[in-house]
Order: sequence, then structure tokens, then C-alpha cells
Amino acid sequence: MHFDGSPDRQPAQASKFTRLRQMLTRPDLAFLMEAHNGLSARIVEEAGFEGIWASGLSMSATLGVRDNNELSWTQVLDMLEYMSDASSLPILVDGDTGYGNFNNFRRFVQKLCERGIAGVCIEDKIFPKTNSFLGENQPLADVDEFCGKIKAGKDTQTHPDFSVVARVEALIAGRGVDEALTRAHAYVDAGADAIVIHSKKSTADEIFDFCRQWENRAPVVLIPTKYYRTPTDRFRDANAAMVIWANHNLRSSIQAMRDTCARLKAQETLLEVEDTVAPLGDVFALAGAQELEQAEKRYLSTRDPARAVILAATRGKGLGDLTAERPKCMVPVRGQSLLGRQVEALGRHGVSDISVVVGYREDAVAVPGIRKVENPAHDSTGEARSLALALTQGEGDTIVSYGDILYRPFFLSLLEEAQADIVVLVDPRAETRADGQPLRDAVACSQPHDADLEATGEAVSLTRFVADGAEANGAFIGLMRANADGVSRIRETLAAMEGEGTLDTADLGAVLTRLAGEGERIGVVYVRGYWGNVNDLMDLAQARDAV
Repeated sequence: MHFDGSPDRQPAQASKFTRLRQMLTRPDLAFLMEAHNGLSARIVEEAGFEGIWASGLSMSATLGVRDNNELSWTQVLDMLEYMSDASSLPILVDGDTGYGNFNNFRRFVQKLCERGIAGVCIEDKIFPKTNSFLGENQPLADVDEFCGKIKAGKDTQTHPDFSVVARVEALIAGRGVDEALTRAHAYVDAGADAIVIHSKKSTADEIFDFCRQWENRAPVVLIPTKYYRTPTDRFRDANAAMVIWANHNLRSSIQAMRDTCARLKAQETLLEVEDTVAPLGDVFALAGAQELEQAEKRYLSTRDPARAVILAATRGKGLGDLTAERPKCMVPVRGQSLLGRQVEALGRHGVSDISVVVGYREDAVAVPGIRKVENPAHDSTGEARSLALALTQGEGDTIVSYGDILYRPFFLSLLEEAQADIVVLVDPRAETRADGQPLRDAVACSQPHDADLEATGEAVSLTRFVADGAEANGAFIGLMRANADGVSRIRETLAAMEGEGTLDTADLGAVLTRLAGEGERIGVVYVRGYWGNVNDLMDLAQARDAV
């Protein structure tokens, strides 16, 4: 799903007001998911929900105040406007007690309709309200006064399908099912479009008792925060119209933030945290960065978008029978292929133009969102030929990756932030192999890794790829980036090698070594661990342990 400042979406066949009303009145059970700001509203839509519950508790807690009408109705409107702009979903807002008497409520309804908010739920308690899960024997509003409030809202609404939902708190106040039914009938007579019957017991017995006696006179909405163990099918059997997951985005975010804060306080490094949080690309995508980039291309510039080339033409004989019917890039690591993991990381970083150079069993390469570039001579050529085939079009920023590596998604940000036309990632700890075999992609750099380099930000350059591990300052991990100028110079070098007849036997290291020897500065970013290539069964086992 793509989002922008007003989300990129398919045209709705009905308004938000009508879609909420249809969810309340259709035969099958509907679900609303809690959101409390524009970001969470977009996440709810991304997850596939049909509608949003704008929780009063969550909006209040987000701003650090209590759920006791400490948040004014104008502040609620401001938050709702962001949520409505951020999502195409209909929103049912938790309107507490209506923020005062009938006059306050009808002004609130007028403003909700102006902002495209599909409905409001008000509860029959005294203003200022107390959260339903706090205390006992909470005072309830006078029935006639609350009915007048419902009538005022219905008379004020400016769209015929705007929904006023009456929340019955009789069970919360300990007054039993009979009073709950009396109040619910009065509220529907006054014009309420649906009833929320609320309970804070851990079982749903009194809820089901209410539903049986209610006999489906008007749609019933349930909020099973406390009776969460009840199977959802029982709500269907009770003819409930809608279930609200009322505060779980807020609560999950609190837990996640606490975990992150605790780890950073204890470890004093981002290395173990970075891969457990959403990447910055995810944040930018949810905030509509992609739409802005597209608008900038249309109105400001002709810069090409970032793209990626993945070199994945080889079989990978070291993996034996695992690659008998598929190339190495399609070998699964805990249920997802190496290539699938790379495409997912690139997508979360905002890269959607992904070319994959295929060869061996190209028919088995099946990952959504890629463009295949075939190297028909993959058995007799190397990485340089594959790269030349993929770099025939486009001049924008290009990420180049081996097809058999796993890496932490934040590596892509490291490449993006580096100040050089061509940048490679080098692991300084990978200077030798424990089994005594030659180190793959060993490189010599202008300076060895040192903690002082990170502190001063001093630039490091690639000197050459080396065969002797003793000369190495580390290993190229198989991930690099080139901007438009860098891509142009790589393309020129590949063409020169083609003319000399050396292209088909060259690997990527030979291309980069030649560029460096001709005076091209190839920037080096040192990364210590958090990656691996998969050449044999031992590598695969380590990769599965690491994921």
C-alpha cells in the first residue's frame, strides 16, 4: 500500500460515513482497530482493517494526560484531522460523554462531519467522565438528558449516514442487564444508530445475556478488552455487529518503547537495537516520503529514483542437493529465501526498482516485485558480465548486492549516508577464515579499521582486492552503492573490459580494483559483523542461527 500526504488509494465507491454505516448493519461481523494519531491510522489501514476506533484513552495517553476529559474536544478534533488525512478508512471516534450537555455535543458533531469523521460513540456517564475500568459504581447520566443529547447529535449531523453510537455503561456501574436493556431501548428510540454494551468482567456472560434479550433490535458493538479470552465466534453467534480492539496499538507501542529504552540504557550501543526497530525507510514511507519524491520528480527535478541490482545467476554448488532445482538465492533461511529477505529489506528502505540477474534455474526465481535480467552464459562468465547486463539503463543511485548474503537492513542506510560516488561495506574482522581457506573478497584499504576513525569521521578508501589474506584490512561483504556519477564510471569500465576481452572472466572485485587503480575514490564504510554470505551448508546453518 502506498501513502502520501493524502494517501494514494483506490477511489472509494462510498463515503466514509456510508462505509461505517454498512459495517454496522451488514450481516457479518465487522472489526475496528484502535488508532490515536496519523501514523497509527496508516498502520491500521496497512494491516487491512476496514475501519478505525479513535480511542479517547489512547489519544489522552499519547499526550500524557488522563482519560478524564482532560483532553479538550478541540484537541481531539485536531488529532482526528491528522488521522482522517492519513487514512482512507472510516473513523468511529470515542466521544466520551459528548463533552458537556446537548449543546456541546451538537457542536462537536458538526465539526466531526466537517472533517469527514464517520461516527461518534458517546457514553451515558456524568461529565467529566471516569474511565470505565477505574473504580466502582460510577454515576450514570439521566436517561432523558442523555436521550436529548442523542437527538441533538442526530439533528445536527450534515451527512445522512453519520452514525451516533450510544454506549451503555449500566453493566460497568453494576446495575445489571435489566437497566442496560431499559437504557438501550430508550437510546435507540431517541435515534441512536447502534449500541455499545460495555463490561469490565473477565467473562462475557452478562454481555451474551443482554444480546439474547435485545433480540437484535439495533446493531450491537462489543469491546472485549477485559473478556478477551472469549472466542470471537461466540460474538458472531450473539449477532454482534462489530468488535472494537480498543487500545492495543497504544499498549503494544508502550511495551516496545520500554524494551528499546531498557536495552539502550544497559548496552549503550545501537548495534543490537537497530535491527529490532522499524527502519527509517519504514518511517519515511508511512509519512508519505515516496509521494513527495514522485511529486519532486514531477515538479522540481528529473533525478532518477534509487534502484538495486542483485547478482544471483549462480547455482551455489557448495550447498549440494539444496540447489539441485533452484539457484542459491532461493535457498530458504527460516522460511524465507535469501533473495526474498533482500527484496524485503530494500523495499522497507524505499527501493522498489529491483533488477535480479538470473541464470541457473531462472524459472525457480519467484519473488514479487523484481525484474529479472537473464545471463544466458552464467556458467562461463562472472559477476562483471552480470553487472554489465543489469546496468544498461538508468543513472540514479544504485545498490549492488551479491545474491547470497544476509545483512541487517540498517546497512542500506550506512551506504546512503556515505559521501562518495562509489561506496562499499567492509568487515574488518573478516581478515582470515578459521578453516584456512582463502578469504572471499579480501580487500586492502587506505587505512585499517580503528575506533579513532569512527570518532573523527576520517575517510577510508578501497585500494584493491587481494588474494593474500595477510595483506587484507577486511572483507568486502558483497554490498555497495553508486550514485549517478559512480554508475557512469562503472559502466565505462565495464565497456573497456568488454573491448579488451576481459569482461567475461572478471568478478566484481576486478572491476572495483581497476577503478581504484585508475584514480577513482571508492569509499569504505567499516561494519563489524551482522552479516553473512551463504556458500556452503556450514554458512547456511550459521545464517539460520543468526536470523
